Amino acid sequence: MSTTEVSTATPGSPAGAPARTTDSRTRAPRTFEQANRRLKWAMLAPALVFVGAMIIFPLIFTLNLSFTDAFGAVNAKKGYVGLQNFADALSDTRRFWPAAQRTVVFTIGAVILETVFGLGLAMLMRKPFRGMRWVRTILIIPLLTTPVAIGILWLLILDPTNGIANHLLAAVGLPQQEFLGSVGQSLPTLMLIDVWQWTPMMTLLLLAGLTTLPEEPEEASRMDGANSWQRFRYVILPMLGPTLATALVLRSVDALKTFDILYTTKGAGGGSDFEAETLNVYSYGLTFDYQEYGLASAVLVLFSLFIIGVVVLLRRRGRKSA
Repeated sequence: MSTTEVSTATPGSPAGAPARTTDSRTRAPRTFEQANRRLKWAMLAPALVFVGAMIIFPLIFTLNLSFTDAFGAVNAKKGYVGLQNFADALSDTRRFWPAAQRTVVFTIGAVILETVFGLGLAMLMRKPFRGMRWVRTILIIPLLTTPVAIGILWLLILDPTNGIANHLLAAVGLPQQEFLGSVGQSLPTLMLIDVWQWTPMMTLLLLAGLTTLPEEPEEASRMDGANSWQRFRYVILPMLGPTLATALVLRSVDALKTFDILYTTKGAGGGSDFEAETLNVYSYGLTFDYQEYGLASAVLVLFSLFIIGVVVLLRRRGRKSA
């Protein structure tokens, strides 16, 4: 009898009936895998239930509020008004649509600059060099600082009267600027602050992708006479496509949700003329300044749908480029 098979006779079976065989090498691992899979889901279940509840409940609560005329207090008596809040928001050309436009401009401008600078820094740091560890440490400092602290720091740096930025401009003979105190300069200045904070993240993500790329295609293109730009454009960039697409999705969603720096530097309403008011700042003002909870919830629902649309669009473009 084979050592891998065990013959067992069924009780009450007639003599000479074929015995059942069990392959110990195939059944034992399969049973272990099933038990391991069940144990994995059992261990994850509490965390999944908790996270799901923390996500699903606020979404349902906000969606429910968006169909009501809730005002003054969330638990106050309210009635359902259907899609009236959505109609009011979409017809608001004074606050809603300008805020949506600023959100798009801020996100596109910041993400493009962060991607360009991050990819450039990642390419420079691709090959090891002396002091590389210190450079990486310095790069992550902005990521470790809270957005509120960064907002206060840049308020001091860009102060029109006592800030160091205008002193440096005057030292090189350039005219002083109002920066955050100007209606026209506020949004570009905030974009540059966001670039300063989040370019390191793009650099680290793209650098991680670059370190995983195979070297053979680049070496082959170098032997064929391709210059540095051609190797980057036709060899490195296509291979880096999936990593680049993922980094763009992550950073775009995060930039769309930017609130801390905007509110810290410009305050309620994004400034006296709403010059830095994005959808996040607008919905915050509706909630805590005007206590229009129904309208604020409708704006948040529209904002969430917009973010989902951006994610889907970027993912589709990422698949096509890959």
